[in-house]
Amino acid sequence: MAELIPLAEVSRAEAPAAPARPRRPEWLKARAPSGENYSDVLSLMREKGLHTVCEEARCPNLGECWNHRTATFLLLGDTCTRGCRYCAIGKGKPKPIDEAEPERVADSVAHLRLKFAVLTSVNRDDQPDGGAHIFARTISLIRESTPECQIEVLIPDFDGNWDALQQVLDARPDVLNHNIESIPRLFRRFRPRATFDQSIELLARARAFDPQLVTKSGMMVGAGETNAEVIEVLDALRGSDVNVLTIGQYLAPDASYWPVDRYVTPAEFAMFKDAAFARGFRHVESGPLVRSSYNAHAHVGASQH
Repeated sequence: MAELIPLAEVSRAEAPAAPARPRRPEWLKARAPSGENYSDVLSLMREKGLHTVCEEARCPNLGECWNHRTATFLLLGDTCTRGCRYCAIGKGKPKPIDEAEPERVADSVAHLRLKFAVLTSVNRDDQPDGGAHIFARTISLIRESTPECQIEVLIPDFDGNWDALQQVLDARPDVLNHNIESIPRLFRRFRPRATFDQSIELLARARAFDPQLVTKSGMMVGAGETNAEVIEVLDALRGSDVNVLTIGQYLAPDASYWPVDRYVTPAEFAMFKDAAFARGFRHVESGPLVRSSYNAHAHVGASQH
């Protein structure tokens, strides 16, 4: 009988090597943020004590969007109650909801003379309505102070609370966005607590509420899915009559997050875009550095033609 060697004595050379992480290609380089508009937005966010998903999620397009006077406000604090494997936003027990936050956001939109404001949030599963009333109140106050500003809401799934969704819809945003993020096969590991079917139902309910509402969703690729599975997600989204689609490269914030499986090529992103238009999407942003709010100011008009 062969002698058993304790695991601790197995040399590193004999242990299986960890799979090599793919090297980041040249097409994933983004410019450092700069410019007068960028500086104006940054200083005001600090002054008002506001959070933006642009910063919290380390978006590579922060400078470009802020210089277009488009900003994505992160409502309901900066701590999420869920543990999604891909997201850089802080997780844990959040502070109580700041009921005065809508006023500060509306004041900031007016001060910055924003043409387009995106409102998103962390998940607040600790709240009965998931914080939906904060979305609704913020929309209402922006309408009062800056009526020319168009508003997109990028909402969580509210844990399937459709009354909470209705609060947001009743406030009449210009765009209702809810990101599908991934494919069914990876969904529950990528987004614990959420479900693919629940997100599809949310988008379908938004469409049923108002056939003229611009609905939008986005996903990340390069996390382990196949191109065929991406196309299946496009079909599911079109089944709920989603108008606008964004597809971008998944980038792990650091080694503790879900690993990057591959870097999707620009040619593949072009293929996804063509496939989406062929299925009836009215506007598509598909590219390595695309994020959900990238060029958001251009989505409303393009999707209504």
